[in-house]
Amino acid sequence: MLLNKLSLYNFKNISEATLEFSPKVNCLLGNNGMGKSNLLDAIYTLSHCRSFCGVTDAMLIKNGADFATLRGSYTRRDTPEELTMAIRPGRRKSLKRGGKEYSRLTEHVGSFPIVMIAPHDIDLIRGSAEERRRWMDMVISQSSPRYLDALLRYGTALEQRNRMLRDGIVDHTLYDAVETVMDMAAQFIADSRRRFTAELTPMFASRYNAIAGHKPGEGEIAGLEYQSWQGEDTEMSLRDLLDSARRHDEIVKHTSVGPHRDDIDMTLNSMSARRTASQGQCKTFTVALRLAQYEFLHKATGMKPLLLLDDVFDKLDASRVEHIMKLATSRSSFGQIFITDTNRTHLDDIMNITGGDYRMWEVNNGTFTPHNSATPI
Repeated sequence: MLLNKLSLYNFKNISEATLEFSPKVNCLLGNNGMGKSNLLDAIYTLSHCRSFCGVTDAMLIKNGADFATLRGSYTRRDTPEELTMAIRPGRRKSLKRGGKEYSRLTEHVGSFPIVMIAPHDIDLIRGSAEERRRWMDMVISQSSPRYLDALLRYGTALEQRNRMLRDGIVDHTLYDAVETVMDMAAQFIADSRRRFTAELTPMFASRYNAIAGHKPGEGEIAGLEYQSWQGEDTEMSLRDLLDSARRHDEIVKHTSVGPHRDDIDMTLNSMSARRTASQGQCKTFTVALRLAQYEFLHKATGMKPLLLLDDVFDKLDASRVEHIMKLATSRSSFGQIFITDTNRTHLDDIMNITGGDYRMWEVNNGTFTPHNSATPI
């Protein structure tokens, strides 16, 4: 999949911009706060219908403006495609594909796969379990509409049960009806998360070793382990657990067991990366995790996702930077790439490695000035 052209109007600090991209590598150079990451977030928003930063729709609109628009021209499975999004305060986002508006934005999820590596990926390691669940759900949903449907059904039933608990309802017949829906969705969610972790782990470990420069059998052993509400008993029924926990839940006024409490352990040498990993190890861990996510989505969708690298080289030593450059510019592994950096040297080094088609822009206060991109400068 390729993004050929992007037009933005009143998106964050970008008043108006139109950029035509290289099918290989696209570089955005500039100081912090100039708009490099905002452009990547626009690309991300067109794919995911929400900002990578998790901000509200109103915060995506330039200060003082009434609305924002994003338009992307793609080549997807060798077919031209166009996405147009309009964002207005207090109103649902409008997303059109080929001029036809989606009735539900969830129908768009996974159609234009994308992977973004950004500084706050550190939250995947040091943040809450909610961060890691959100990441798992986002990746699996892009590869499985059925999984997204199960998540939505479970979330709706969970909200109903929690409302009943808060309202002090004690009718077991009502609880049974809601918990039956939760149980059916929960088993599929757990099975999908378990398969996802098993498939992703070897991809992730390989990427980690490549970035860290480890030879097979040497260095840290990076791992992932899914922590399910089922524990070791993969046949356990959520309905039985909810029934036994109901008295406790009536006291605390919320549902205490289920997929919404799951986590994924991230380890180095079988110890929690959250507690033991250095800053450089955490950065290596998250970059490897995102690159494994890329490989997973490529296999699941049959398309090479767009790869967005936002300030990816910060807090890494020179050898790890070099290894990431070699990985990211491998033509057999990755498709179209977008990179931001404040360091011109990193970008020139990447161009020298690729030796092929690329484009570069200088970014200053939301404006994008193209460099002569025929040859590295």
